[in-house]
Amino acid sequence: MQPTSQDIECDILVLGGGLGGCAAAIRAARQGHKVCLTEANPWLGGQLTAQGVSALDEHQYIEHAGTTALYGELREQIRNRYRERYQLSDKALAAPFFNPGDNWGNHLCCEPRAALAALLSMLLPQIEAGRLQIFYHAHLVSAELTGTSINTVTVAQPDFSRQLRFHATYYLDATELGDLLPLLDSPGATDTPSQQTDGPHPPAHLTFSYPFAVDFRPNEKHTISTPPDYAYNREHQPYTLRMSYGERERSNTFFAAVDGLPGPLWTYRRILAAEQFAPGQVAGDVSLVHWAGTALGEGNIIDADQETRIALLQRAKNLSLGLLYWLQTEAPRDDGQGCGYPELRLRPDIMGTSDGLSQTPYTCQSRHILALRPLDDQSLSGSSDTDPRAAFFVDSIGIGHLPADVHGNTIRLTANSTKAFQIPLSALIPTAIDNMLPACKNLGISHPLSPLFRPHPIEWNLGEAAGALASFCLKNKAKPQAVATRARLLQALQIELLQQGVPIYWYTDLPTDHPAFASAQLLAIQNLWPGEASHLHFEPDKLLSRDEVNKHLQMAEINADGTPSMARGKLAQLIAGKRFDLNP
Repeated sequence: MQPTSQDIECDILVLGGGLGGCAAAIRAARQGHKVCLTEANPWLGGQLTAQGVSALDEHQYIEHAGTTALYGELREQIRNRYRERYQLSDKALAAPFFNPGDNWGNHLCCEPRAALAALLSMLLPQIEAGRLQIFYHAHLVSAELTGTSINTVTVAQPDFSRQLRFHATYYLDATELGDLLPLLDSPGATDTPSQQTDGPHPPAHLTFSYPFAVDFRPNEKHTISTPPDYAYNREHQPYTLRMSYGERERSNTFFAAVDGLPGPLWTYRRILAAEQFAPGQVAGDVSLVHWAGTALGEGNIIDADQETRIALLQRAKNLSLGLLYWLQTEAPRDDGQGCGYPELRLRPDIMGTSDGLSQTPYTCQSRHILALRPLDDQSLSGSSDTDPRAAFFVDSIGIGHLPADVHGNTIRLTANSTKAFQIPLSALIPTAIDNMLPACKNLGISHPLSPLFRPHPIEWNLGEAAGALASFCLKNKAKPQAVATRARLLQALQIELLQQGVPIYWYTDLPTDHPAFASAQLLAIQNLWPGEASHLHFEPDKLLSRDEVNKHLQMAEINADGTPSMARGKLAQLIAGKRFDLNP
């Protein structure tokens, strides 16, 4: 049957419905634009849903600051899915921040389906308003360019025997591997890990894996069949209960706590804890297995041909199933009574698959754009070893933070890479294409930085910033390159981001709903009131003397006559209002 062809026009086409793609689509649609969102899989949400990593990888400040208001809305929607459908236990009700998984590896965990439902609840109002269309099972086929601009992008929907040809003003690549980039066939459009040779790190690739979920059924046996390649994987992975954290390596146990560690492996990435709910509400705990033992570090699925990629993905599946089989048959038991936990039951219903593994692999790496100003490890270094902030970027459009995390088999991040950092706009601006933006981890960065831009809130921030930038360019009839290089346009974009609840500077005591949030952030970016080099606080309620007030007013070139003493937050609002006409 010959596939049918359909032409679709929109303001913004978002390719890829992962966290970055959803964030971009929601932000742009809320700004009033007509948005089309394509996704190759049946579930939106990427790493949070289809890739099975519903244990959110977040920094220690996440409950108070350090992320966008829109991402905070997603987190609250996830929690509400459980509050509305279950009766919570007294313990959960008493906790300051409800975590359905009550684990020690993450601040918030949930079942992938709950995260999917939360995302859909945020997308649905835009669909109902006619501003958003979503196209599932849509695979990229081609892109057509004229000069430095994309004219059309074509995707195929084999399930519906049709091809869709999109005509948009802006094209946002939020695919997991940066799949739009090689289709552009333009010098300088793309950079892959195998092409990077600069800096102290050799070309390399990061791992990918298939997470899975299990529960524990006492007095039952659920041992799976021996997976292919089990003997090889057991020896070469290896399968183990030892965990690495930074430079430390510790032996863990499955159910019992070990001195020096926060808890056992069972509760490390538990996504559903029965004790968080009233008796009878939940049958039992469910734990996510997303450990080093599931991470395949051999082969590169980005540059591989289709046959090689399929083989690598199957190897990764065998690796994950092998870890489960090892846990069921060979892992040392806490009680010392032999080996193996046959009571562990694989939960295909949690992942929405027949084999019990995630629908798609969790990947850290991607193709990257060749950016106006690419980021490398050195460019994120702070001014000193004691400075909690990484390098300052006047064109910041977001922030991120993550303790050192090694997802690969050869790369280790430097200490500076673990600092609270900013995301510069210039790293999102392609040098070769003027109407395309990265909206996932495919911004212009060097390979060693890839793990820093993979965590859930950072990918979300990247997508939301890309959606906001495309919207800003449409409203102001400006190109992204102009916004990145013209101070007036850049400042206007940053003010708009701040008003939408997107932090662009690191303060841990200024949540996005604080009255002084936008003012203090803007003054820091303009270097009129930079943060202290010894901590990440702004201290908005701290009272300043009249002399201190006058000093800040003079720095901002504002008349200080008769200004009384006041709190730092109030003064920031006063200065931002006078200098930038920023309304409180």
